[in-house]
Order: sequence, then structure tokens, then C-alpha cells
Amino acid sequence: MTERFSDGSAADAPSVPAALPPAVTSPPVVPGPATRAPVPPWLTVADGRRGLELTDRPLQMRRIFFQVVAAALVVFLAVAIAGSYASRRVAERQAVSDAAQTTDLLAEAAVIPALDDGLVTGSAAATARMDLAVRTRVLGSTVVRVKIWTAQGRIIYSDEPRIVGETFELGDEERDVLTSRTTHAEVSDLTRPENRYEQGKGSLLEVYRPVWTPSGQPLLFETYLPYDTVTARAGQLWRGFAGITLTSLLLLLALMLPILWRLLDRVRAAQDQRVALLEHAVDASADERRRIAATLHDGVVQELAASSFAVTGAAERAAAEGHRDLAELLRAAAVGVRGTIGGLRSLLVDIYPPSLRTAGLSAALTDLAGTVKTRHIDVGLVLPPDNYTGLNEEGERLVYRVAQESLRNVARHASASRVEIELSVAADAVTLVVADDGVGFDAESVIRQPPEGHLGLRVMRDLAARSGASLEVAAAAGAGTRWRLVVPRP
Repeated sequence: MTERFSDGSAADAPSVPAALPPAVTSPPVVPGPATRAPVPPWLTVADGRRGLELTDRPLQMRRIFFQVVAAALVVFLAVAIAGSYASRRVAERQAVSDAAQTTDLLAEAAVIPALDDGLVTGSAAATARMDLAVRTRVLGSTVVRVKIWTAQGRIIYSDEPRIVGETFELGDEERDVLTSRTTHAEVSDLTRPENRYEQGKGSLLEVYRPVWTPSGQPLLFETYLPYDTVTARAGQLWRGFAGITLTSLLLLLALMLPILWRLLDRVRAAQDQRVALLEHAVDASADERRRIAATLHDGVVQELAASSFAVTGAAERAAAEGHRDLAELLRAAAVGVRGTIGGLRSLLVDIYPPSLRTAGLSAALTDLAGTVKTRHIDVGLVLPPDNYTGLNEEGERLVYRVAQESLRNVARHASASRVEIELSVAADAVTLVVADDGVGFDAESVIRQPPEGHLGLRVMRDLAARSGASLEVAAAAGAGTRWRLVVPRP
């Protein structure tokens, strides 16, 4: 069956193919004047075929779980990098401190007992005694070079004899050590000329502290230690740090995952409950509409019908008795009552269409089109030729609800002069398109944040998503509005 409403009367219209594609690449222009702007591209409101809703995505537990695990791995990596850096810094400080303590012990145990005033003057015996003490008790795996300086910067002893006798300017740290009688350690700068013979030994730590000859002359005792001790110490600290920190993080993650899973279950249950409440609200609204429609039909409409018959009878009796003026007045009253009955019946159809369950979807959409036509809006209606959609009761109810909500918006907000309703059937889906030539609206912002208290869009979106259907809108200010619902056939 194909019907069109345009001037208040029904007329046949050309048939449409029985199998139209459920989607098109771009929407056609909304019916209206030739100067009207084209409708913007479709925006997805809900896509139940992919389990996706634009503004209220259902929870995907497995996806969220893996996201949490991935985030934990990122945290572990960040902790590992930060821990490596921190442990290296701590190890360097610890190794420097250990090197300073080692140098103090060597100075007290080996160097100071072998120190003689003749070492300052270049005595061969004093130099030999010091060299013996250094090579037997100081040099080894922990110390690779020894130097003894005067306060003027002259090297009077070293296990590297080529540098003995040379003079270099002491730095501020070396002078401070001589005056403050402390021990100082730092990473050695091998580019300095006094360290040229230490090049090729890798990174070194140099430690210097004051020592005194038997006569009380201060000298600067300096040792060079391999930097490998820093690396070894960093590894030890990192293993200890990693063992404690990463184990704690893993334990925390293990404790959090069940809590997270429980919270996600509750959020998902809350979403399901919200959708169920929306559906219950829609069903309760339909039940209340049915009750009101039944009350009006069995009460007010029947009483008005009886009053119409009574007034018509009174008009006939008045005419028979020769009271023409009274008869005309009564006939006019009867016509008014019958008009009121017609208006009430149109309102009853708008409130609750009995044809959806009894006569089917096509008849229900025809009734809906009639209610819009009474609001002085031209309606074009295109239905399947055989009125067969292949949808189950839930699918037909979804199509009807979306059509009903769309037409309510047309009547209330669109200020439209014409609306087109098209229901097409393809092999795998049924497509409903409702298009008007009204004022339109900013679809993107309304979809992103529906107006407060306006449940129509939310109800259409949730019902479409839960039914596995897709709902799209193409609208813009001044360009009319098009709604498209695609419901898969079972």
C-alpha cells in the first residue's frame, strides 16, 4: 500500500522498490523550496550493530581490563627508568663515600707510617720506602694510582715515576682539603694534564686528603679508584630497589584488579538499570496513554456522540413543528459536536494508536501521519507495497516509537510546512526516514549533550542501540531535519 497526504485527501502514489539499501552515502535535499540549503552529512546517534553509542558507550570489560594492565606496564617501565637513574645517583654517592673511607684507611695504615721528611727533598731512601709501602699495601684492584703533592702543587711521589717532580696548580678543592683537614672525593677529570697517564684506565674516582710528615709539613695524598665500583654498587642497589618496588606494584595491581572488576560490574549494572528504567518509563507512558485513550473513548467521546444524536433529533422535531430558526441552530450545534468528536478521535490516535498491535506497522504509521496532518502540516507517506516488513513485535515497536518521537518534534519545534515519512524494506533491514523542511537544529551539539529534561533523543538512542539498530540524524539550523533508522531483519 502506498499513500500520500498533501492536501487533505488520500491519493495513490508511485510504488517504491521492495528492496532499498539501508544506507546511502549522502542524504538528499530536504523537500522544500529550490533555494533551500542541502542537509549536512549524517551523524551517528546510536549504532547497535557495533554495540556502539555515540554519547553513552557501553562498558567493554575485557577492553578496560587490558587497558589497566597496559597502564600498569607503563608504570612499571617508568619506575624502572626512574629507579635506574636514582640508583645510579645513589650508588655514585655511596661509592664516593666508600672511596673516601678507603683512602682514609690506607693513609692511616700504610702511607703515614712510611712517610719521611726526605720524601719532600727527593731522598732516594725515603722514596723507596714509600714506593714499597704503596705497591705492597695500597695498589691493587681498588686503587690504580697514587700521588703525593706538596702544598705548592709539586708531585713528590707517584707510582707512575714519569710525573714525579712536575708542578701543577692546585684547585680550590685541593687547597681547601689542606686547610680544613678533610677528605674529598670526585669523579676524575682525565683531560687535566696531571691526569694524562691515567687515560686509558676507564672512568676513575679521585680521592685526596692531607697527610703530615714527621716534622708536621702538610702534604696532599691522592688515590685513583676504578669507577666500576659505582656500576657494581648501582646494580646492587637497583636489584634491591626493583625487588621491593616492583613486587609492591604487582601486589597493588593484584589487589586493585578485583576491585576494579567489581566497580566495572556495578557501573555496567547501573547502565543496564538506567536503560531498563528508560524503557519502563516509555512502557509506563504507553500504558498511561492507553488508559487515558480508553477513558476518553468510553466516556467523553460516547457522551458527545449521544449528545450529537440527541441534538440532531431535536433539530428534526423543531423543523417538523415549524421552528426553522431553532432547527438551524440545533443543526449547527450538532455539526459542532460531531467536529469535536472528530478532533477527539484524532487526539486519541495521537495519544495511543490501537492499530500498531491490531492492524500492523503500516496502519499505525498512517494514523500517525493523520495526526500531523491535523496540525496543518502536509505529510508525504511512503509505505511498502504489501505492508510487510518482516520485523518482529519489538522491531515494529521501535520503528513506531522513533517515528512518533520524530513527528512530535516536527509538530512542537520544527515550524515545518511539510514532512516526508518513508518506510522501505530491503533483504536484511528495514529503513525508516522522517524528513521535514523546518528550522532544523545544531545536531552535533544536541547529540553530544542532550537538553536537560528532554528524554526523547535519549530514549530513541538507547532503544535503537539495545535493539541492534542504527539511528542517524542530518540537521542544521535553517536546513531542516532528517532522521534515519535502520533495523536489521531477524
